[in-house]
Amino acid sequence: MKVLFIGCGDIGVRAIRALPSGSPGRAWQAQAMRRNPLALPADIDATRGDLCNIRDLLAVLGKSSVDAVVVTLTPDHMSDQGYCDSYVAGARALKLALSKSENPPRLVVWVSSSGVYGQTNGEWVDELSGVAPTSFRGKRLLEAEKIISSLSTEPLFSEDRRIKPLVVRFSGIYGPGRNRLIHQIKQGNIAAKEPTAWTNRIHSEDCARVIVHLLGRYAQNKPLENLYLATDDEPVSAYEMQRWLAKQMGVCILDGSDDKKNRRSAEFSNRRCSNKLLIQSGYKFFFPTFREGYLPLLKNEQK
Repeated sequence: MKVLFIGCGDIGVRAIRALPSGSPGRAWQAQAMRRNPLALPADIDATRGDLCNIRDLLAVLGKSSVDAVVVTLTPDHMSDQGYCDSYVAGARALKLALSKSENPPRLVVWVSSSGVYGQTNGEWVDELSGVAPTSFRGKRLLEAEKIISSLSTEPLFSEDRRIKPLVVRFSGIYGPGRNRLIHQIKQGNIAAKEPTAWTNRIHSEDCARVIVHLLGRYAQNKPLENLYLATDDEPVSAYEMQRWLAKQMGVCILDGSDDKKNRRSAEFSNRRCSNKLLIQSGYKFFFPTFREGYLPLLKNEQK
């Protein structure tokens, strides 16, 4: 099975590393496409290309038969225009390129975010929950999701060319190189205890393994939904998690020293994400909770 990884930053590289080797005749093949392929490790088969450039897409899709496409994006700018230029424009370009491709892949895995949910009162959310984002980020992510999801009903694709869209919404990603929270706690800033602000996490290694797990189910012709919410086993209050981190780091947090910025941001992301559907698909977390995930990160910080 050949998989094209578009964007291919940290999560994409980890997913390629996690692909099964298989037997000599059934080994998985991975190719990466990004604007600067030289930024990728030398052992990864990479080509230069821009998701928003239809010619680039048609060129890489036409070189060889691709069974699946995995798209993991990072906007150039953390702004409405930045998300529009990456996620929305990228989704539109990919859909158009697939409609023009003589031999399109049968599966598109599109990485999105739990930021598309609008719940702010600690509600539980899953794949069936309503989405009503209030931030520009959530709105653009949802707009891109809808474009990708429409691949399954696109009249341009005949029955024998039907493409399955699969959207994966990751919750808050943490892992090596994502140390903003650790540095914040080093400065003595943590979330407020009240009101309770729920947070949801997933380690970057689990993000990669989730992608590979879903690709594997597709390769084995096992049932696959069109949407999965990927988050670890334990939603936790931001206060509890950050207090735990501070204790592990030996940082003294005085009462009343909570981070006001954290308190404000909690108003826009206060919900609990369920991974029930993902677990039912057979996925087992490498880092089931933030505790297992953060401990090795803290050890590396101390080196």
